[in-house]
Amino acid sequence: MDDFLQAAAALIAIPSTADRPEELQRALDLVLAQVGDGFTVERFASRGKPGALVRTAGPRPHFRVLLNAHLDVVPGADEQFEARRDGDRLWGRGAQDMKLAALVMAQVFRDVAREVAYPIGLQVVTDEEVGGFDGTAHQIAAGVSADFVVIGEQSALRIVTDSKGILQVRLHATGSGAHAAYPWLGSNALVTLNRAIERILARYPVPEAEAWATTVNVARVETSNRAVNQVPADATAWLDIRFPPSDRAICGRTESEVCAFLEDLCGVRVSVDSLGPPHHAAPDSEFVALLRAAARQAGFSGDFLRKHGAADARFYYAAGTDAVIFGPGGSGQHGPREYADLTTIEPYRAALTTFLRSVR
Repeated sequence: MDDFLQAAAALIAIPSTADRPEELQRALDLVLAQVGDGFTVERFASRGKPGALVRTAGPRPHFRVLLNAHLDVVPGADEQFEARRDGDRLWGRGAQDMKLAALVMAQVFRDVAREVAYPIGLQVVTDEEVGGFDGTAHQIAAGVSADFVVIGEQSALRIVTDSKGILQVRLHATGSGAHAAYPWLGSNALVTLNRAIERILARYPVPEAEAWATTVNVARVETSNRAVNQVPADATAWLDIRFPPSDRAICGRTESEVCAFLEDLCGVRVSVDSLGPPHHAAPDSEFVALLRAAARQAGFSGDFLRKHGAADARFYYAAGTDAVIFGPGGSGQHGPREYADLTTIEPYRAALTTFLRSVR
């Protein structure tokens, strides 16, 4: 554990945010160093986001099992990039999401890949926090494939077979400018925009507690108007929408169909910035059964868990591949008090190892 924590502290200290490509590369190199020599490392890059696929020697196979980890993190205060241990908690940006899991995956791959009779791959990407299109999706487009994928996002050794889809849109309202003292001579685009947002939130109200339902986050509202004594002639709102498969108004629809639905709902023009499907993996598959058994052998329930956040599993789901999220514990992801639960690290290592050794 001492050696592992030293590597974890070094990885957390790297501010591997999307806008710092050199730090993304440095984080990737640190994790690849944990794997060591004697493996084939296939490197990828897309729009400044580096990635790697590690395997035993020979041409790239269709993998039986693929371990997937991301090393990018959301921005944080400077002090968050200095790991701090307090009892069984290791604090720091990326401690839970998901640098410690990436280290475990790299070390388990190193220890197991040569001893099993089927091809295992280690997929490391650096763009999950900004969409995943230049990491996991890019590698899938390049032909990377597998029967089963384990993504090391935090789950406290529970198994995530379902996660919501993601829809990010902009609402565009227009009006006409006028002097603020004579508002009847103009049309306030901000007022129009606020009414449009209210209509969407009436359809999708913020739940009072956790619910497997579509949620809408109003992330930003802007206008080009800068004068207090002027009626705004334009306004834009950015919305982040997470939806389960049961929302047939969004799930399975094209971008143009989603725009038409939302425009009819809210009354202003809508543009789509990003649309990703929900993720689902068969809960009764042989792989999932083996992973649950391994989690239980390590002292955890292996219960199923549904995730409200989108992850790279959605790209494998779209490609027809079962992928689950299975990682260690912790809390505070993306917040100022993010930490990893160190009591889950060795059980996580043991469960991954047992699972890989049990796959036929």
